[in-house]
Amino acid sequence: MKIGIVLRPSSPDIKDLFLKVKDEFEKYEATVYLAANSAKMIGLIGIEFERMCDMCDILVSIGGDGTLISLARRSYKYNKPIMGINAGKLGFLTDVRVDEIESIIEKFFNNEYRIDKRMMLRIEVNKEKYYAFNDIVFSRETISSIVDLKVEAESLHDKSKEKYWLNTYYGDGLIISTPTGSTAYNLSAGGPVVFPLTKSLLLTPLCPHSLTQRPLILPSDFRLLIESGSKVEIIIDGQEIVHLYNGKAKIKIASKSAKLIHRVERNYFDVLREKLNWGGK
Repeated sequence: MKIGIVLRPSSPDIKDLFLKVKDEFEKYEATVYLAANSAKMIGLIGIEFERMCDMCDILVSIGGDGTLISLARRSYKYNKPIMGINAGKLGFLTDVRVDEIESIIEKFFNNEYRIDKRMMLRIEVNKEKYYAFNDIVFSRETISSIVDLKVEAESLHDKSKEKYWLNTYYGDGLIISTPTGSTAYNLSAGGPVVFPLTKSLLLTPLCPHSLTQRPLILPSDFRLLIESGSKVEIIIDGQEIVHLYNGKAKIKIASKSAKLIHRVERNYFDVLREKLNWGGK
């Protein structure tokens, strides 16, 4: 088996953890490859990222949730299962703790694991396509401005292609989130927590100029048509920025899902209680 690994950027101190993970995989005669940028950071020789994704059976992120999200986005077209090892703080997605590495890898090679398929978003803007794991945020370009977004929806299964005008949002911005991303920026902005294997689109306004603007959940077979009447920044997973000037963007569910490797016994509600301190006194 071939394992491709990506490390959290700007973290040379993560080298010892990488070597530990590498040793554990090699115990099962797996071949481990390290992405070139990650390898350079810790003084090793790596392999070009695209080639690594193409040739490896699974991908592993060592870092925080941001590292895993970046890996899921960048490796989208290869559709490889991803294991997240948590060297960060929160760890909603990267649920393998450092002290669990040996047991998790043993279980993996004993086929004692499951793969969760997480919905992703595709956005088409300025004739380019981008993919998001958590969310797509339409944000004002300057602090003194507001966004002006007309949002329409159409069913991808409706042959008439009839468009439904949903709303026109005025304010600081609008979050379009996946269910997985519901516990990210969406949650901070007052949006709902949605079970991550649900198929739905979440729309949460940011500081709207109307008390009647509220979060909205739509079925995943809708495509959103968003027309901007102002200059906006489109922020993809908090990692990539695209500028839109009085133009249009199209958002729909991506054709492929991200595949995350988890322990069989992992329970999403246990994660919520631990990370959000639900039920705590």
